[in-house]
Amino acid sequence: MTKSSKGTYELALVMPIYNEEECITDVVNAWHDELLRLKIDFKMILLNDGSKDGTKEKLELFEGNPRIVVINKENSGHGPTILKGYHKADDIAEWVFQTDSDNEIKPNYFFDLWRIRDNYDALFGIRTNRRQNIGRKFISLVSRMTIKLFFGSEVTDVNTPYRLIRAPILRQIIDQVPNDTFAPNIIISGALTALNVRICNLPVLHEGRKTGSVTIVKWKLWKAALKSFCQTIKVARKFKA
Repeated sequence: MTKSSKGTYELALVMPIYNEEECITDVVNAWHDELLRLKIDFKMILLNDGSKDGTKEKLELFEGNPRIVVINKENSGHGPTILKGYHKADDIAEWVFQTDSDNEIKPNYFFDLWRIRDNYDALFGIRTNRRQNIGRKFISLVSRMTIKLFFGSEVTDVNTPYRLIRAPILRQIIDQVPNDTFAPNIIISGALTALNVRICNLPVLHEGRKTGSVTIVKWKLWKAALKSFCQTIKVARKFKA
């Protein structure tokens, strides 16, 4: 296993979790085993966002594993939870990787990003075969157009939860992003373009959710999209200044 020359981990993996008791053990084990297989010096940061099912109890199985830290927190939403993880990760690692806990994108695609990381500053897994209802398709389109309008964007899938970013660059961005931001990954995608860093987009297979349920539905989805749009505008001004 390669040790970081800076005395930190090579990689910190950030995983926000909410009500995933059916799959979380398998997901965490799969990522842990894959990173070990790749001989990466890593730390996994698992953030339980106030789950109401048995997720907390499932995560207790990983207590004592030196490669895994579990953070149980009050529910604040997916975006703020990601940001909390990012702020912890960029202090301890050279690279930060974020993935969701729903098992929709498997760990075996990670090596495609990791093996070419030295040539880039941010690498994104672009979801293929993704099935969305008409509402989510529209909101995804609006997100892409918003980022392109205010930042320009070289990121094909601006909200993908499969992203590998150099820690110093990520820190430079998230220091400008409020902790209550609903969809920080969208803003980060745009800001990376504004900073003119080297970006890579690679396809990854997106599989449909087999456990749990989507937490934002119907009118809440549209309300969330409006909130995200307004927050993106505010942050974009900081990078345009």
